Amino acid sequence: MFMTPHLWTGESLLFVRRTVALACLLALSACGVTAGTGGGPVSTGAGDGPAIKPAEAARLQVAGANADPLPATRADQRPNIVLVVMDDFSLDLVKTLRSARDMRRRGADYSHAFVVDSLCCVSRSSIFTGQYPHQTGVRTNTSGTASGMPLGGWSAFESNGNPERSFNVALQQSGYTTGFIGKYLNEYEWVPGRALPPAPPGWSEFNVVFGSAYDGWDFASTRLASGRLQVQMHDAPPLTAPMKERDKAYAGRVIQDQALRFIKRHQAGDAPYFLEVAAYAPHNRTQPQPYYPGDPVFPPAFRDRPHDGKPGNCGRVACTDLTTKDLPGFGDKRRDNHPLTAQGEPAKHWNTRRNPFRTAVSVGDLRNRAMMAQSVDRTVRKILRKVDDNTYVVFTSDNGFHLGQNGLGRGKGTAYDTDVHVPLFVVGPGVVKGKRAELTSNIDLAPTFEELAGLTPQPYRFGASLVPTFGDPAVVRRNYVFMEHTAQALTKKDPDSALTGDELDRIPSYVAVRSATGLLIRYDFDNAPTRADYGYEFYSYRNRAWEKTNSFAQPRYAAEVATLRQKLSDFDLCSAQAGAAPVPDTCRALTR
Repeated sequence: MFMTPHLWTGESLLFVRRTVALACLLALSACGVTAGTGGGPVSTGAGDGPAIKPAEAARLQVAGANADPLPATRADQRPNIVLVVMDDFSLDLVKTLRSARDMRRRGADYSHAFVVDSLCCVSRSSIFTGQYPHQTGVRTNTSGTASGMPLGGWSAFESNGNPERSFNVALQQSGYTTGFIGKYLNEYEWVPGRALPPAPPGWSEFNVVFGSAYDGWDFASTRLASGRLQVQMHDAPPLTAPMKERDKAYAGRVIQDQALRFIKRHQAGDAPYFLEVAAYAPHNRTQPQPYYPGDPVFPPAFRDRPHDGKPGNCGRVACTDLTTKDLPGFGDKRRDNHPLTAQGEPAKHWNTRRNPFRTAVSVGDLRNRAMMAQSVDRTVRKILRKVDDNTYVVFTSDNGFHLGQNGLGRGKGTAYDTDVHVPLFVVGPGVVKGKRAELTSNIDLAPTFEELAGLTPQPYRFGASLVPTFGDPAVVRRNYVFMEHTAQALTKKDPDSALTGDELDRIPSYVAVRSATGLLIRYDFDNAPTRADYGYEFYSYRNRAWEKTNSFAQPRYAAEVATLRQKLSDFDLCSAQAGAAPVPDTCRALTR
């Protein structure tokens, strides 16, 4: 069972971090052996950094003599790590989850957490690598460009060397048992009669649930055996089957069962483990026709739907209490959001939706998404009960989602808070409870996991480890985060094409910079690589929690806009850093 973490001081948390590195050296050469299918050994430092010397190890033991010891149930005392990533989970749904309330109460709440792009594949690629899209080369959900170079999806992830740079490779090589369960990357797919895609390196267990799980039922998954993938079918019961039988085959339940089995297998093992649980909820189904008759666009498990006189399960709140009041900016007119040129004149306008999104549709979607999220809530609560007190559990989402806010319809892809502002909660040893003031990005997760494992984060990771904020909520090292988005016409291969495609098709390429109080978006309406046609939107969050009026040309914001424009110009100069190229200190300093 997960124990309530000690409220350790910064000094004792430092001891934990040092002890992790010491355990990595002393525990059966844990940092020098290869686990599962990984590659060769790595040191506790990135690149050719020095390992801890015996004399330093002895000093660290003395330094921590008065601190609470880590559990001594195994030789390698480095912590276990569980990462839960939801799919299109927006902040308006947090209040429905009991697990989120529990993690907020006991751990760290990163209330200024953002993603680098509000597209699934782009965001998940950045989670794995700790890099911006210009570094990963993954800029859209799917592949296919005029030049023939993959623009997104699994093919772009693989061809740009991202599997080898993913944090799980370093963790596995250092002695961790690494597991992945659930949704991986767009276009990492299998169809009957064709060969399975290659298994990415760095995973001891790799249970990918393929994309047909978007519809809830009737999908395939993988298992890794002797370095080779094998496929397992998950057939859907007939509609006449009992509700419990149908729900047992629901994608959320299958992922839950696999996650709990992984933890049970490795909880008492000699090696620490890392597990990513990647849910499909609450993403919409991808097929125009539902799998079961009556399935809504966002299909919950049957137990969470209205049935037998019950109104539906929306967790901590009654479904009927979820209304457009939970969607700040719902129904806002488009006319005050038009982009402006650098001179303050009207620029091209991308948001040309003709008809407003109907209230009944938005509220119905919101409630179904809340019902859909309850399957993940049950999973997280069971994980929290099952893991031991030497385990960090991290909860977040790949991006958010809008349902009629800002004059938009149903979808994602913008730099507005509905789409890029995500939950991030952490519980574990030494994590002091409370809100964090620092701005964070999902590229910070990879270096965080490396530091928890006793490793020095790789120099090509643009993100920064969150470990220093675990013991001190007041730590603020960064005041800005950046977003990048590349426009692409959707194809049928994109999981958003059937039901939200018209929304994504209209959003142009942009880069954006976010502070605690403001957002500047610079659109490029010309897709040619050698030309630019810029339009700007600026929003202040000082008096309003959503993007009401484009204030780019208002004199009272001139100084703030100038600062943010300079940040974007400096960020442009860093866009040449790609792949395994180390990130210059001048680029890292842009977030300060």
